[in-house]
Amino acid sequence: MSNVCVFDHPLILHKLSILRDETTSVKEFRELVSEIAQLMCYEATRDLPLEEVDVKTPVAVAKCKRIAGKKLAIVPILRAGLGMVDGIMAMVPNAKVGHIGLYRDPVTVEPVKYYYKMPPDICERDIFVVDPMLATGGSASAAISFLKEDGAKHIKLLSIIAAPEGIERMQQDHPDVDIFVAALDEKLNDHCYIVPGLGDAGDRIFGTK
Repeated sequence: MSNVCVFDHPLILHKLSILRDETTSVKEFRELVSEIAQLMCYEATRDLPLEEVDVKTPVAVAKCKRIAGKKLAIVPILRAGLGMVDGIMAMVPNAKVGHIGLYRDPVTVEPVKYYYKMPPDICERDIFVVDPMLATGGSASAAISFLKEDGAKHIKLLSIIAAPEGIERMQQDHPDVDIFVAALDEKLNDHCYIVPGLGDAGDRIFGTK
């Protein structure tokens, strides 16, 4: 799993333990998803290129480093992915945000795109596709395929919790995409929920269950 990063940072693990708890309120759950996404973004942006600049301080001129004009985009998979956007935007406020909406066809069981809106220069940007749960991997794989059809080349996937089945699907379909997860769980159950997981992330973020 050379292209998979599973975080072991104490802050992420602590927040994840509260996120999993069935008694965690909607407000706290939503805040934790955003906070974990922010911490994950810190690591996922580690390879951004830098350039040297001169900065005049009150004392002298300092040789400093700044991000070298890299264009970033955040693409949440609706609806649960929306919960991760604000946390990442807090770290990279100049990033553009696209949206992908998918539903599963009841006959073919394949993801179908019902909404797709991207910045016009999406093919020139480094893209973070975000979805809290990587279960079967079907939605994430389809979303990334749609982005590649649009000319996107530099894509990373950020999910809070993943199942081995989702990781395997992503590596088969998109071996060029780096995957960042806060936890790699045991398996999927018969209803394709991640075990032990945290339930339905969308329902817990938006209080719809």
